[in-house]
Amino acid sequence: MNSKTLNSFNPDLPVHMSFSEHDWQLLAQYWYPIALARDITEQPLGTMLLDMPLVIYKIDTEIIVAKDACPHRGVPLSIGTNDGQGIVCRYHGLRFGENGKCNRIPAHPNHKISDRFHLKTYAAVERYGLIWCSLLAKKQDIANIPNMPHWDETTYQQLVCPQVDLKCFAGRQLEGFIDVAHFAWVHPETFGDPENTEVPDYTTQETEYGFSADYISDVGRYPIGLDQLGQADFQWLRHFEIHLPFTATLTIHFPNQAKQVIMNAASPITARSTRLFAPICRNYDQDLPIEDAYEYNLKIFEEDRLIVETQKPEYLPLDLSIEAHFPADRSSSMYRRLLRKVGFSPLFAA
Repeated sequence: MNSKTLNSFNPDLPVHMSFSEHDWQLLAQYWYPIALARDITEQPLGTMLLDMPLVIYKIDTEIIVAKDACPHRGVPLSIGTNDGQGIVCRYHGLRFGENGKCNRIPAHPNHKISDRFHLKTYAAVERYGLIWCSLLAKKQDIANIPNMPHWDETTYQQLVCPQVDLKCFAGRQLEGFIDVAHFAWVHPETFGDPENTEVPDYTTQETEYGFSADYISDVGRYPIGLDQLGQADFQWLRHFEIHLPFTATLTIHFPNQAKQVIMNAASPITARSTRLFAPICRNYDQDLPIEDAYEYNLKIFEEDRLIVETQKPEYLPLDLSIEAHFPADRSSSMYRRLLRKVGFSPLFAA
């Protein structure tokens, strides 16, 4: 389905929709990361989630996420500035401060400001070094954000990789992250082994938030070419926790009780564009420069880029009869079944 302009205006929906309204209403109930916490300042930052333009800014310690449009004439507030009391629209100087409320209309400084001039704001929280947002959650509700194992433990180092933008649907990206059969073919320059292509059998287990999978193999996680390749005959456990619709954590068990957890949080900008966020925590190599970890993980994501950006169809077929499957696809098949179970369209994001 091509992007369309809605015939009847609903201010709670994006003007340009690349999702069906049915899928959008379901997706907007979930929480997604929309920015790195370290990038948020008093100055407005523009972004997008589910086709909805958003502006993020800070007043004291309050982080405000709002629709990126001045209620007066629709100019993006992300092109404005913060004067210390709020963000100022570049068109007529309206200013928006705490809770997104308009606190100044320069053309009528003595008039009472109507509620119609306040911004449409959204529920937002900071967690794992990211700003998370839900377009339909109530602000007083507990944020239903996926769990990141070991993040708050003092023996683990916390890293937040730079974000990566991909020209693909978030469902395709997430499915690629949980795919265990592509290591040798897509990642031969990082951790994949072209001479080790067989996928041992594994199982999946449905959970209240999605499903989990334990994958055990002799394919390591150290960069290829390093002397430290682990112990001979060591079996690597990769424990996946998939949180519908587009977030997964992967806990990798290294030799000598070392662990690394990476969160793959695919944030759907539109049905054809995704912003990938990846917090990491680990209890080893904590003396190495964090830039090395950033560079290595970025290299892995860049290896995936060619695949996810060229897949056809671009949407995710939740009807399992549309594409062929083999046993190593057990996780992706479970993922598609559960997305269909919660009500998403058979041609998801078509």
